[in-house]
Order: sequence, then structure tokens, then C-alpha cells
Amino acid sequence: MVLKTPDAYRFGPFRLEPGEHRLTLGEETLPLAPKSFELLVYFVENSGRLLLKDEIMQAIWPNSFVEEANLTVAISGLRKLLGKSEDGGQYIETVPKKGYRFTAPVQPLSSAGSPAHPVLPVRQSNQPHGQRLRYLLVLLVGLVLAAALLIVRTRRPGATPAAPAPHTLAVLPLKNVKNDADSDFLGFSLADAVITKLGSLHSLAVRPSSAVEKYRGRLLNIPAVASDLQVDTLLTGNFIRDHDTLRITYQLIDAASQKILDNDTLDLKYDRLFTVQDEVAQWIVKGLQLHLSPGEAALMRSAEPVVPLAYEYYLRGIDLVSRHQFPLAIGMLERSAAIDPNHALTWAYLGYCYTSDAAFELGGREQYSKARDAEQHALALDPNQLEATMFLANLLIDTGQVEQAVPLLRKALQNNPEHAGLRWELGYAYRFGGMLQESAAECERARRIDPSVRGNGAVLNAYLYLGEYEKFLQSLPDINDSGFFLFYRGFGKYHKQEFDSAAEDFERAYQLHSSLYTQVGLALADGIRNKRREGLQVLHELEEKMQQRRVGDGEGTYKIAQAYAVLGDVPSGLRALRDSIQAGFFSYPYMIRDPLLANLRRDPRLPRLLKLAEARHQEFRRRFF
Repeated sequence: MVLKTPDAYRFGPFRLEPGEHRLTLGEETLPLAPKSFELLVYFVENSGRLLLKDEIMQAIWPNSFVEEANLTVAISGLRKLLGKSEDGGQYIETVPKKGYRFTAPVQPLSSAGSPAHPVLPVRQSNQPHGQRLRYLLVLLVGLVLAAALLIVRTRRPGATPAAPAPHTLAVLPLKNVKNDADSDFLGFSLADAVITKLGSLHSLAVRPSSAVEKYRGRLLNIPAVASDLQVDTLLTGNFIRDHDTLRITYQLIDAASQKILDNDTLDLKYDRLFTVQDEVAQWIVKGLQLHLSPGEAALMRSAEPVVPLAYEYYLRGIDLVSRHQFPLAIGMLERSAAIDPNHALTWAYLGYCYTSDAAFELGGREQYSKARDAEQHALALDPNQLEATMFLANLLIDTGQVEQAVPLLRKALQNNPEHAGLRWELGYAYRFGGMLQESAAECERARRIDPSVRGNGAVLNAYLYLGEYEKFLQSLPDINDSGFFLFYRGFGKYHKQEFDSAAEDFERAYQLHSSLYTQVGLALADGIRNKRREGLQVLHELEEKMQQRRVGDGEGTYKIAQAYAVLGDVPSGLRALRDSIQAGFFSYPYMIRDPLLANLRRDPRLPRLLKLAEARHQEFRRRFF
């Protein structure tokens, strides 16, 4: 019996569509690098059969010299993505010293999602030869007509072929060959400049600087880095500075084959640093043979010169931003802006630093005013600058003006619909307004566009607010040296009532970094350890500092209200909840079912506060949805 080639396969909860290069789990499309996808298809199509390592290598990497480590890394990535099978085992079984076997039952599907039916062969019969020939001819004509009809239906009037998937690129920090401390900032900041320059190209998906920062100064395992960042191309390189001269060496590497697609060396005087981003970006476009629209080609042209010393201060500031040293970054960027006030990116990142210093370091209310002035100045210099648009939207949300942020972000997305940062920021705005399903959808779309969003300081709080605690925890990156992420891991466990483990995460987060969020976590940990008085003292001191400096966003203040509530201080909990709503956090659907507010629900003042949140939430919903 000959089988039709299936349109799709189902195994466990997954659906695999080879022709569409798509793997889905429910309604979510899971990201996979091209070679990892080919490998999964090969396993599925050979389900249950022992596949020898050499056989797999020849099928996936034909005519290429590729080490076995590539296969090991790719299989490890697939196992991590698929998780455990329904029987609790691995989907891909290792057969020691032999190879691998795909163990899950696989069901071929037709395009409609139903099981594919086998095509029966023509049986031998006692009919005369001519009659059998006529039968075969009729059958052949019918197949041709069916194929033609399918083509006509597929190519309906006005339909255009699907655009090819864009290249995915990670520009990694450069290695400092001389290891001189004074030049070390160039390794990350020059990579960031190239990333920013390429960020507007629709035919190239470039991972953001925050995703590649962790590879600063590290030895690179190309397959592992590509799998982690889910890219098909990497740009690596090194630099050496000798007094007033700089030499930069670049390599453009195909992640699947590890072959060098192109390489180049750039020699320049140190006072020509600002030309690096233009030359390298244009070299990448040529190396990847990208076809640019006229508008994109215009953006790739050399930018206006920047005063050399101002540009050096800008690059030093960007390096400090990546290290979350915001007060020091502000000093560098302010010097840059004073020397050359016409560099829009300097103003954009200066505004971002002012906002971050106010929100995370409790640096003072005046920082918010400075931030807004800086972002508006950046947009006056360059109205299309996406960084300034995102940073301004974030500032508006954090300062209680989410209704102004939504139109700003939606307008930017009209011309940049596949910009992950803008999508995530819009999801952030929806969360403040209580549109939780819509928030989760925007954030998930951002992660599909750029999977590295997950590790960039972004947290998908909408799942937490929807009560989907396990999904929330799964959305967090597996990072153990970030106080911010450790707090949220503990917060998710706290909601699941895994209190001892939550306390450990809270305490570790506070040890790593003292911030608004980690101090809330410390107070919750004190409550778990039966140290209620110490926990309340932490909250009172935190709240007092925020009031003195008039900083803190509405969502952060809401977490203080939650901590007060679970520690049993009802008056303080109600006061913090009121401040949160007035500061612009009015996620009413979350508030009415939030289990951490249980101790406040017996107080008659709570319904009046919730009415305030409900009124603004309903107006937000009416206006934007």
C-alpha cells in the first residue's frame, strides 16, 4: 500500500507541518532554527526506527564537514523545546554507541487536520488490456484536473507568494585582543551600534543587544550560541586598539554548517569610530545578499558624522547601560550630549537611563521629567527613531499615562509590524489596563518574532495575572544570577504556595541586588519565615523612600500592597493599593480575583477602591478595543 506524503504530523500535543516550516503547540508557533527543524522532521518521518549517527549527519548536513557536537547540541535543543512525552520519557531516545530513536507515536494528517488516507494501488483484473488502459488514462486525466483546480484555488486573484523568512542574525560582542581595560567598552558598544543600524531592515531579524550581552568575553561554541539565540547566522570578531588606530576583524558564519560566509578587516583612525556601524552594516547586507527596498537602502547610507569625543562617551555610556550601571551611564551620556547635542541615539538612551534610575534605583522624581525631555529631543532630531519611541512609551506607562502610550506604539507598529520590542511594550501597556489576554497575545507574538525577548529583562506577567502560574514560570528564562528574574521565579512559586522554595529565591534575589522588587520579595520571605515584624519594617522603609523621592511605577506599588496584605497590615495594604491605582495601574480583572489580596476583602473600603480601577479599565477597553 503506497501512502500519500502527509501535509502534517501529530505527535503528543504537537503538530508539525514540514511544508510550512511550522511546529505548533496549541495555537502557539514554536521557534526552531532551520537545521533543528529539518532534524525534527527527519526524526518524525522515521519514528520508531533506530537512526545511526552517520545516517543522521548525512541526511541533515550532506556534503559538509560538521562535527558530531552539532548533532548533540541540536538534539539537546529539541529535547528542551519538546519537554517530556505523555509517558514521562524523552521524545528522542539515545541508543548508546549507536544513534537515536524517535519514540512517540506519530499520526500523519491531511491539510484539513484529519488522518491522511492511503492511496490504494490499481489491482490486476481480468479486463481486456485496452479497457484497463482507458481506465488508467481516465484516472490520470482526473488527477491532472484535480491538481490544476488546486493550483487555481491556491493562486486566487490578488494573492501574492508568501515572503521568504528573513535571515536571523546575532552580532556578538567583539573580543578585545589586548585586554586593555580602557578599551574594553568597545567590544559590546560597537556590536550594539551595528545592531541598531540593522534594526530597521525587514529582510533581516537581528537579535537585540540585551540578548548577546552575556557572550561578552566568553569562548564561543558556535552551534550552542546559535541554538540559544535561535539564529541562522552569527557575526563574530575581535579588535585591537593601538593609540589612535583601531583594527577590527569580522567573520560572518553560517550557524548550521559553521562555514565562514565572508570575512573582512577594518583599519581606521580612532577618531573615525562613528563610521564602523555604517561600514559593517553595509558589509553584512552584501554578504547575506539582502534585497533592500529604496527606503531601507536610504537608511543604510552613512549617518551624519558625530563629534569623535562625543561618540566615545556615547559608546562608554552604552556599555554601562548593558551592565545596568545607570548612574554612571547617565554621566557618560550627559557628557556626550553636551559635546554634540545633535546625536539622537545619545538622547534616547539618556532618557532610558533617567527612567531606569528612577524606577529601579529610586533616583528621584526629577529623573522622570529629564527622561521625557530627552526622549522628546531624540524624536525631534529623528521622528522615526524606534528606540526613542519605545523608551518614551515605557516612561508614559510607568508614570501613569498608559492611554498616551498605546497610540504611540500602535502608530510605530504600522510601519514596523515585526518589531519585537514594540510588540512587547504594547503588551506591557495592555497589562496595566487590564486587557490580560490581549497582553499575553502581544508578548507571545514578540517572542515568536524574537525568542531572545525572553531573556532581556522582560517578564510575561499577564500569565501570572490570569492565574496560569505554571505557564508563567515556564515563560521565565533559566537565569540564576539576576535578582529581577529570581524575584519573579519566587513570586510565581509563592502563588503556587511553594513557600519554602519561594523564600529561597526571594532571599537570593535580594542578595544579588537591592531594588524595589527584591525588597518586596524579602518582606514576603520574612513572612514565610514567621518574621512578620521584620517584613513589615522592610515595606515601611521602602514605601517611605519611594514617597520621599516620589518614584515607583503603579505595578511595583501594587506588589507592595500585596505584600502588606499577606503580612496582615490591612490599612497599609489599602493605602498602597490606592496609590497603585492612582499611579496608573488599573488591571481590574486581576485585582478582583487576586488571591494575595484576601486579607483586604473583609474591609468595606476595598470595593470603593476597586470601583476606581474598574471605571478606568472600562474606559481603556472602550477606547482601544
